[in-house]
Amino acid sequence: MNPACARIARRSAIAVATAAASVVLGASPALADGGSARGAPLSDLEPSIVVAVVLTYAVIMAGRAYRRGRLKVLDRVAGSAAIRLDMAPFAALPTAVGATSLIVAAFGFYWDVSWHIDRGRDPGPFANPAHWFIIVGLAGIAMAGILAVVLGGSEPTSTSVRFTDRWHPPVGGVLLAICGLIALAGFPLDDIWHRIFGQDVTLWGPTHIQMVGGASLATLALWALTVEGRAGSGRPSLGTRMIDLSCGGALLLGLSTLQGEFDYGVPQFRLLYQPVLIMLAAGVALVAARLRSGRGGALGAAAFFVVLRGALTVVIGPILGRSTLHFPLYLAEAVMVEVIALALGTDRELRFSVAAGAGIGTVGLAAEWAWSHVWMPLPWSANMWPEAALLGLAAALAGAVIGGLVGRSLTETPGVRRATSPVALVAWVIALICVAVPLPTTSPTGLSADVTLKDVQVPLGRHVIVTVRLHPADAAQHADWFDVTAWQGERSGRGGLVIAPLHKGPDGGYTTVTPVPVFGSWKALVRLHRGDQLSTLALYLPADPAIPAPAVDAIPTLTRAFVRDKKVLQREAIGGSVALQRGAYAVLGLLAALWIASLAWGLRRLAGTGRTGRPRVGGWPRPVPV
Repeated sequence: MNPACARIARRSAIAVATAAASVVLGASPALADGGSARGAPLSDLEPSIVVAVVLTYAVIMAGRAYRRGRLKVLDRVAGSAAIRLDMAPFAALPTAVGATSLIVAAFGFYWDVSWHIDRGRDPGPFANPAHWFIIVGLAGIAMAGILAVVLGGSEPTSTSVRFTDRWHPPVGGVLLAICGLIALAGFPLDDIWHRIFGQDVTLWGPTHIQMVGGASLATLALWALTVEGRAGSGRPSLGTRMIDLSCGGALLLGLSTLQGEFDYGVPQFRLLYQPVLIMLAAGVALVAARLRSGRGGALGAAAFFVVLRGALTVVIGPILGRSTLHFPLYLAEAVMVEVIALALGTDRELRFSVAAGAGIGTVGLAAEWAWSHVWMPLPWSANMWPEAALLGLAAALAGAVIGGLVGRSLTETPGVRRATSPVALVAWVIALICVAVPLPTTSPTGLSADVTLKDVQVPLGRHVIVTVRLHPADAAQHADWFDVTAWQGERSGRGGLVIAPLHKGPDGGYTTVTPVPVFGSWKALVRLHRGDQLSTLALYLPADPAIPAPAVDAIPTLTRAFVRDKKVLQREAIGGSVALQRGAYAVLGLLAALWIASLAWGLRRLAGTGRTGRPRVGGWPRPVPV
């Protein structure tokens, strides 16, 4: 890198860091300290800003030193990783860093979700131990991409990206850096968002999706990088096959993260979303895994997912004492993909993808439906038919076609009949329609209930059996869920979430069997979801001066009206500019378009490029100074 470029890079990094600091430190009155409902005092953030600036500068200087022929230790470390992973150094070291970081980030993410469900909001971004794992994980993902770019060779390849005449980073590394840096930027933006709008406790907030989406799509970028690092290496070894299976399972796990609220049982959106999201994830990841890894690829990816998610469930639940993390199985879907691949073959990509999508969207959907009644906190209701069946099948077909495009791009198989661009466009349109249809929600008008709370003897705090009589009486017919949810109140250090279904009695009233806590920091709500209507009746809410919000007392008999579900679940949200909110989601939409476009561009560079020539694992040439 010449001195002029180095100066520009240094000044740009410092300018960006300074601009971010000025925003966080109160460039707008909306960011002034506002109590714990709006995050930590700004004084707590100042050291982190200094650290971020110093680390950014250090990374830029280290990259500059390496490209100028210094920092030989990086060559030794990358070479050692290359020998162990049997791939080029520019991919081996970033793969090791990226894979470890993704696991750390996934653990931090699910721990953080359970933390909020069990304990409520955080007093600040660094007061929650799970946030440290998220920060380290996201930073590691970004660093893996930067390492791949910095380690990029001096000679062009069929898939590399030309930065200068003598600097050609791998396209997978570029994609990984894009995903990682966008995801990492979501963390400081998240604190800014909460300072403006309050702590809207939902997984699907714009900055949350930015972090989760960036990390999730980084799994595909990392997979592309591993393929580049092993281009032309001949018949894959057991180790390289395990890497592919792990990448397929990681992609499945990443695509499943937005199901998190459903996995814990406190979704703030229609239950119809859960089968749609599961079918999309299964179609994309399992079809891609089967095409890339061959026989057993889909089953291997599903097994990796189940093992890792099962481990997270055990660690977060019984070991750390948080609420139980549930998850779909994807095993029936994987079996269908394998059976269809054996029956039809995979040479004709579109035929295989459509057939696999049909199997996923029928047999796989039915299996997940049954599994929801075995272990999911909110079993899928028959009232979701036929909408769930139609959208689920459409999502599986669209996901499978997209997965076919991904899998073929990652596969060095010549002479294969590939799907065309119009087919990809149709698949994306169908996927977007499947996501958009369940999005609008309403709340019923004129719905109220007479509630009776019967105290029961429980050692810790007040617990009650809840009886609800609705007005009108038939308001819960064909409900997707009708229960009492109590959350954000720990019991002896264990998870603070109780979901008590309401069962109809002979007198027309609905009663819980499970006692519900109504004391301390608990928040107890009657929740009703029917069709596109989501509504809530508050039974007990503690006073919260930081919002501020008054207490809602759990008196023995009460009559209250149902209100919009999010009005109570997102109690800490304080409103703010609607235009600014819409602008934030518009920016999120642009980021999503950037992710998709960049990944499509990168995968097209991998597809059909005639990748040949085994990477020189030992003694990989150092880059010449640029």
